Amino acid sequence: MKTIVAQPLTAQAFALFGDVLECSGAPDKMINAGLCGRYHDRAQMDFGPEGRAGLSLFNAEARSLPYTLDLLEQHPEGSQAFIPMTPAPFLVTVAPDDDGEPGLPQAFLAAPYQGINLHRGTWHGVLTPLAAPGIFAVVDRIGETPNLREVSLDPPYLVVS
Repeated sequence: MKTIVAQPLTAQAFALFGDVLECSGAPDKMINAGLCGRYHDRAQMDFGPEGRAGLSLFNAEARSLPYTLDLLEQHPEGSQAFIPMTPAPFLVTVAPDDDGEPGLPQAFLAAPYQGINLHRGTWHGVLTPLAAPGIFAVVDRIGETPNLREVSLDPPYLVVS
């Protein structure tokens, strides 16, 4: 089994795969009579020509490191944002597209209060919270056309911190 070392989730390191969602740095503007900082338009949401945005809630089982990465999926018709509803960290596994198949996987450790938006067509692992409860708000594509491809990894990868 090959090993992947999970790196900290940063906007620069994750840019090929999507957007990091977090309130860092100065807000873009102050609203609500100066009592709320707005971090404006932080994700490139893409739902394709026949889709619409949907908001769902996920409750995923907590996992731990080392983690066996044996499945990647892709949503060719739309982006997918994961916003944790607890301060617990989670593991993000992604891979570049290699002519329609997943390339070499990478792993990132999201810090508390970080979320992600996966760009349309990004290969990624399943939702992997590292503590319970694994509750997330998810904004993704709702539509009638197929929007899921899955690939089993054989051999799998071992993700470590």
